[in-house]
Amino acid sequence: MRITGYRTLTTVHRWGRPVGDANGAVASGVTEVPIVLLSTDVGLTGVGLGAHGGLEKVFPALDGEDPRAVTGLYDRMLARVFKSGHGGATFAAIGAFDMALWDLKAKAADQPLWRLLGARNGVVPAYASGLDIALDDEELATLQRRFAERGFTAVKLKGGLDVETDRRRFGIVRDVYSEVTPGLSPALMLDANETWSRKQAVRHVSELERDLDLTWIEEPVRRWDVDGHAAVTRAVRAAVATGENLTGLEQFRPLIVSGAVDIVQTGSVWGTTHFLRVAAVAHAFDLPVSPVAYDANPLAHAAASIPNHLALEVQDLDHPDGLVVDQRIEDGNIVLGESPGNGIEVDEAQIAGLGSAGWQVPAGPHVRPERAGRRLVAEPSPTT
Repeated sequence: MRITGYRTLTTVHRWGRPVGDANGAVASGVTEVPIVLLSTDVGLTGVGLGAHGGLEKVFPALDGEDPRAVTGLYDRMLARVFKSGHGGATFAAIGAFDMALWDLKAKAADQPLWRLLGARNGVVPAYASGLDIALDDEELATLQRRFAERGFTAVKLKGGLDVETDRRRFGIVRDVYSEVTPGLSPALMLDANETWSRKQAVRHVSELERDLDLTWIEEPVRRWDVDGHAAVTRAVRAAVATGENLTGLEQFRPLIVSGAVDIVQTGSVWGTTHFLRVAAVAHAFDLPVSPVAYDANPLAHAAASIPNHLALEVQDLDHPDGLVVDQRIEDGNIVLGESPGNGIEVDEAQIAGLGSAGWQVPAGPHVRPERAGRRLVAEPSPTT
């Protein structure tokens, strides 16, 4: 089996609500989902999800190769951009191809990817997360009730701009979960998306911890700030989670060896091999791993196979247009099916003709606000 080429598609995810974080929100609730299809000379096609920018730079490392040599090809892609570097969009391109390679390897073996990777079963513990900062109180309660009714017992909110707003929203969520499951005190997490300075992080979390038991605080300071993460984890009761925006194993090393991270995260768009390698390093330091969500939960198969997986983020209960995904949400878990590969089928006819969406709009969460990390007073959440 040899790789013969690739092509790209873009579909959309219709969230049915505004989505965003402390950096901004997409009011339309419609975001683009890039797809990479990797073709072979035996008729099998690998499906990868992730950015399209940079694909042409790394594809020569795959052209004509046997896709089953996944980890070797991953390193070959890294070597291909040795001089220019593998960060940013290039790392996303490597991740999308890597996802497609693992899909092909499992399809060639006629096995679901979770079984190929050595998992005992396809049941993956998860937690609820709704990119919810732009929702009003009623909308937040409605969304989280849907998650609670599917058996979730842990929830992460977006916040970090105002202590009292965060406190009120956590109270709403706690009440919803205890109503759906009497007696339940859900695990509560807060994602600040790098919006604080070190001292702002400590003050904000310490104030919340006066009457809340936070399981973790996520990305309290800039992603590369090892000393800052270490200072926060020493100063608050909550665990510190970070790593979703780190692009390469080498970026995790200083955080881990310095004791600056309690829960190691990886972004789904960076691919399966990256996740597996980061998980192995974290396991060597007795640290749990929690993948950050993406459309169709593509890291769920890999998460099922590692010994230190904690819980996988689920941001929505629906999937993008034109993607048929062999998984279901049951009792707060992602339950993976038996379809060969990563369980994602692409309906190209449905996707054809879809318009563009709005994840990269100026007010969206991928644009860092001018005053992030330098605010003197509380700010309102992004509005729609």
